[in-house]
This record gives sequence, C-alpha cells and structure tokens, in this order.
Amino acid sequence: MTGTPTAEHTPAIARHDPGRRSFASDNAAGMHPEVLEALVAANGGHVPSYGADPYTAALEEVLRGHFGEDTASAVVLTGTGANVVALQALTHRWESVLCSEQAHVLHDEGGALEHVGGTKLIPLPAPDGLVDPADLERAVRRAQGPMAAPIGALTLTQSTELGTVYSATHLRELVDVAHGLGVRVHVDGARLANAAVALGAGLGELTTRLGVDAVSVGGTKNGGGTAEVVVVRERAAADGLSRLRKQSLQLLSKARFASAQLLALLEGDLWVRNAAAANAAADLLARGAQDLGSRVRLAHPVRANAVFASMPADVAERAAARVPFFVWDPHHGPGQVEARFVTSFDTTGADVSALLGVLREELAR
Repeated sequence: MTGTPTAEHTPAIARHDPGRRSFASDNAAGMHPEVLEALVAANGGHVPSYGADPYTAALEEVLRGHFGEDTASAVVLTGTGANVVALQALTHRWESVLCSEQAHVLHDEGGALEHVGGTKLIPLPAPDGLVDPADLERAVRRAQGPMAAPIGALTLTQSTELGTVYSATHLRELVDVAHGLGVRVHVDGARLANAAVALGAGLGELTTRLGVDAVSVGGTKNGGGTAEVVVVRERAAADGLSRLRKQSLQLLSKARFASAQLLALLEGDLWVRNAAAANAAADLLARGAQDLGSRVRLAHPVRANAVFASMPADVAERAAARVPFFVWDPHHGPGQVEARFVTSFDTTGADVSALLGVLREELAR
C-alpha cells in the first residue's frame, strides 16, 4: 500500500571520507560525541513544540547561570539569524549599526540585517580586528545630524574575524563609551567560547556582566550541529525577542533538538574542553608555521582558533588542493595571498603536522 511503512531498514550511507581533514572552517567539523548522545536522548517520545519543552526550559536556566539571572534567551536556527534577531531587538527602525570593517555581519551574511531588519551597517576601522573606542565615539557623533541614520547599536565579534580577542578591559571601555552615547552593544559570539578560554574567563564575564546588551551565543562552531541562541541582558525584552524570532523565520518547531545540543555544551565543561582543544591546535599550527621559512609569515596575533599567514599564491593554491583552507585575501601583495586556517575541537596534533608537511613540500617545489 502506498505510503505504508515497512519493516525493512536501509543502513545510512556515508557520503564523505571521515578521515579527510579541513582547516577551511570549524563549520567543517562534525558534532562532538557527547552532543550526539544528547540528541539521541532527546529523540524519544513526544514533547511540546516551539520551545515549550523541558530541554529548552533547562537551557534557559543554564544560560541564566552563565549570563545573569535577569537575562532572557531565544534558541534560533542559524548564526546569521541570531545576529539579525539580536540587532533588531536592540535598534529602532530608523537607526543604524556600527561594526568592524571585517565583520561577518557586514561581509558574510548576504545583507541579511539590511534585508530583514532594514538596518544600515556602518563599518569602523579595526586593525587586527579590534574596534577602538575613539573611532566608536567619532562615528556616533558624526551620525547625529538630521541627514544621517543615528547609531542604535554597536556589534562586536568575539573572537574577532582575524582570530584576535577583545580583553575584558577593552570591552568594558567600548560598552561604557557606547552606553554613554545612548548606543546599545551586541556581541557576535560565534566563537565566544574560544575567546573565553583564551582569556580564562566565563561567557558572561566577557559579555552581559560587562554591560553587553545582547549576545549571539554560538555552539555550532564548538562541537554542535545546529546550536545557536540569542541572550539579552534584560528579561523584560523577552517578549519582543520571541516575536522578532518568529518574524525573522528563526523559530524552530522541534526546538528540543537545538536546546539539547546547547545543554550538552553549556551545562558542564564541554564548551571549555572543545574550545581549549581548538585553541591549542591553532597555537601548535602557528608555532609550526614560524618554522617554515621567510616566505610564510603570520599576519595577526594568534589568540583563539584561527591562524592567518601570508605565503606565495602558487604555494597556497597547491596546498589547499591537498588540505582545504581558505584564502582570506587573494591580493595580499605581488604574488602573495593571506591564508586563513581554522582549527576545530577535533583537530589533532597529527592533523597539524600533516598540514605543515604539505606546506613544507609545496614551498620546496
């Protein structure tokens, strides 16, 4: 009979080589086994949908432990969605948002904030990925005229697009300047765990406890599969947050599965272990790259799980064909590119050694 289930079961087919390693992005990694176990545990039986489930309720409590008792949260589908929902929650329709000149929300989200939220993005200079408080103040004051879109929010990426990290002191200064000018602050925390581990700090210590108004907390890059959530500092904003989530197409019907992943990461120390492993692999890679000779040079300080290095363009092309990585700047200089290598929670010392070996071979050709 058409549509009737049968007792037969076709085994799942692996459609990739599980032994192949990539340094192109931490999105290339799979899920940590403990996250997979959490998904299996959440899969049995029926529970209420759209976040009215025990996993999401437990996650809300865990997040309040990290970010503060007065915070509210909303599980979302994607990192881009998290940024769009958070920044809409912080701004009026007529306001604009400041970001760094390298910001993911500016270059790599397809104009989502402008398209969905109708909000103008204004880039700030950011050497090594870090925004300077003086540049923030100048930009806010410049936009106060009647012909400008006044600044409603500042969005910062932690760790930054260049693999660097804002210290708590730097963040506090930016928050104080912003709030003093009536501007709210958002942190794009796709790799917040990596920054927190690098600084030996908690997730809230680098965000809401410094006065940050909203955080996009990413679990996908830290061992999750689809695990993203928005946290706002004031619980009074929760109703608006939930409505924006729906209007921005970010409300999950089976929210328990995203919440279960985030619980596996954040309820204990898995987020720390995963970020520490990725950061250690990046440090190992950076130290090894410095031994490859004068034609390979680190472009930025390595603080989290990303390594940027300049090298000959032909070397990068051949090496990336063997072990995938991303060419960040294809015009870094005559015959030079700037390459980005991102390590993951499951990047091993052997993986790093193999990559360094490929680079060494291609440099010798």
